[in-house]
Amino acid sequence: MRDLLGQMLDLLPREPVALARIVDRTGAGPRDTGAAMAITADERVIGSLSGGCVESAIVITAGQVLLDGHASTERFTGDDEFTVGLPCGGEIEVFVERLDHTDLPLLRDLHSALSAHQPVAYATTLEATPDRKLLRPGRIDPWRDLDQDAGALLAAGHNGLIGAQDCTPAAASRPRTFVQVFRSPARMILAGANDYTRALSVAAAQLGYHVTVVDARETFTTPARFPAADEVVVDWPHRYLTAENQAGRVDSRTVICVLTHDPKFDVPTLTTALHLPAVAFLGALGSRRAHTDRTRRLHELGLTDTEISRIRSPLGLDLAAHTPEETAISILAQILADRGGATAQPLTALDGPIHHRS
Repeated sequence: MRDLLGQMLDLLPREPVALARIVDRTGAGPRDTGAAMAITADERVIGSLSGGCVESAIVITAGQVLLDGHASTERFTGDDEFTVGLPCGGEIEVFVERLDHTDLPLLRDLHSALSAHQPVAYATTLEATPDRKLLRPGRIDPWRDLDQDAGALLAAGHNGLIGAQDCTPAAASRPRTFVQVFRSPARMILAGANDYTRALSVAAAQLGYHVTVVDARETFTTPARFPAADEVVVDWPHRYLTAENQAGRVDSRTVICVLTHDPKFDVPTLTTALHLPAVAFLGALGSRRAHTDRTRRLHELGLTDTEISRIRSPLGLDLAAHTPEETAISILAQILADRGGATAQPLTALDGPIHHRS
């Protein structure tokens, strides 16, 4: 949508357009959620959704949406050879809505935010008559009880669907809403190339993190061993952290997990991480005895108890985790609870709504 916005702003003062976006995707697909295409009443097309697989069907839907003003949802799969679908075998849901001159103020605000490189989310209810709103970090006003969930997506830096997943009366106040986030994903930097790192990189990628694996041992630190990671870097982790911070690529959303189990790696890495501007989460894998030894070494380097207390170690929640995959869930559960200020207790032990309110 970012690429289409300027052209839509030029068109809307003169004529309406139909905006089609992929709001959900399962399996393989040529484009990710948020991919957009604009269609005019005379069937001029700007952008694409699938590289030609479903565009012709969407143009027909767009004509009807422009005519009656009612938004429409279309779903395409690769299962039926007799209907329009995806040859890659995946499934996408496309939402088509009508925009006209009355939408210009909101879209101009979005364009201004993007031009200023400000993080922002554009939320649209998937209804026949959509409701739309811009959401910004720290300035998310109540909006149909969806603001907290949308805020979580904005904080994480990835698109998502929130709200009702069915048509029950209880869900009526939470309509399905597509939140398109214009912000780089939150980073997770994993120091150490091992099986726990591989499992954590897979699970973290599914939550939308931009995952970097860094280790100085070239033999173990290869993209083939960590296919879910966005980056695999051969370097000493503490040196890498310093360079990334100097380049402005470490911020208050960054998660750092030290998984090396080796003092010559983890002590310099933790020392460097503790001297960075505040990050979202800093954890170190290992036993209580290992952390006691790390604490002693960090004290010898001049770090205080207050500084060392920022390290989450032993890392993870008590889930009786043993395998790397189970441990990854334990670690991510702690990161999510820490990020949202949640208790990490069983919901059965708590009163009130099950969705945490920060």
